[in-house]
Amino acid sequence: MGPFGVAMGVRPPTDDDGFDDGDVVTFGIAAVDARLKQADLTFPATAAEVVEALDDPDIEYGPQGRSVALSTALENVPQDRFERRQELMNALHPVFEEYRAGSGGVVSWLRSVLPGGN
Repeated sequence: MGPFGVAMGVRPPTDDDGFDDGDVVTFGIAAVDARLKQADLTFPATAAEVVEALDDPDIEYGPQGRSVALSTALENVPQDRFERRQELMNALHPVFEEYRAGSGGVVSWLRSVLPGGN
């Protein structure tokens, strides 16, 4: 379970009882965290450094397979520098929840309608 009791990963379906010993499909902050663990990145880090270290991957934000570029998700975070990996995860969590709730969420809609929001 992720923060706030939200599951951030699911097992892919199989033909038998619904689960096997295969890989867990991660999404949202769990997917970012998995990539960070494999990357050569130290904190503190800026959003640009995170994007560069991870090669700006598309991150699935729900079990339906929809995804968003990490750079786009980070544009919706109110800060640009993260002292620790957990601070980055905490900042990204509400952004991915907004995307999961529907089509980019309220934050993206507000940015698109406000002058200078793009």
